[in-house]
Amino acid sequence: MDEAPRRVLDRLGIRPRKRLGQHFLVDSRVALRHVGHAAIGSSDTVLEIGPGLGVLTRLLAERARHVVAIEADRRFATYLRESLPDVEVIEGDALAIGWPRFDVMASNLPYQISSPLTFRLLGESFRRAVLMYQWEFARRMIAKPATSDYSRLSVGVYRRAACEILERVPRNAFHPQPRVDSALVRLEPRPAPFPIGDPDRYDAVVDVLFKHRRKTVENGLRLGWKAVAGSPEALEAVLPTVPFRTRRVEALSPEEIGRIADAVRMAKG
Repeated sequence: MDEAPRRVLDRLGIRPRKRLGQHFLVDSRVALRHVGHAAIGSSDTVLEIGPGLGVLTRLLAERARHVVAIEADRRFATYLRESLPDVEVIEGDALAIGWPRFDVMASNLPYQISSPLTFRLLGESFRRAVLMYQWEFARRMIAKPATSDYSRLSVGVYRRAACEILERVPRNAFHPQPRVDSALVRLEPRPAPFPIGDPDRYDAVVDVLFKHRRKTVENGLRLGWKAVAGSPEALEAVLPTVPFRTRRVEALSPEEIGRIADAVRMAKG
């Protein structure tokens, strides 16, 4: 276990902020494996979200052409600029500011922004991302239909990227220790593995259905008609043509949701 990050915190007089999800990786072996999974080339630009004390950042900077680190906490942004002058440090909220172009993302993500940041990432152009998530969140990312972990996240990731859990990381690899284990996950963008007529409509249907995941498709669509139809009457007119309408949402595959999205297209008028 590498104790250096704890000594740095003591020297700076900094206590991790729970509201920012600050759990710092202090196991250098995990950091080395993380960077290895990212397979960074000497011509790559790497984006890191939430670098904290820079345990991962230092290793990234040794391998990449350029590293950009986005840090929300001014104390750590200042420390990183002083200790890693070759790294471009941007102080700000990673969900609110613009991102530079990048080839690879490697990050130990603040847990509370995992979902919105992942969906934003999957809308970007990049080659690979290796990210640290809570174990339960990572399981949801790769979950299959009709399982308790299956969710909007599972469908959204599957349609946009190949996703793999690389390893489970014990909670004692962090300081302070979180209450749950973590996981390193690799994401590699790819075209949707099934036909999608209108990606925006598909996403809208996914959002509506998973707000009511235990209901039938037709009841879920009725409850969220404003997102998929011009009026309740327009939705009712197309419902007889919607496949799987009596199935429960949680049992639908992403491909089946695609067929539902195509069937409701006329309801918008």
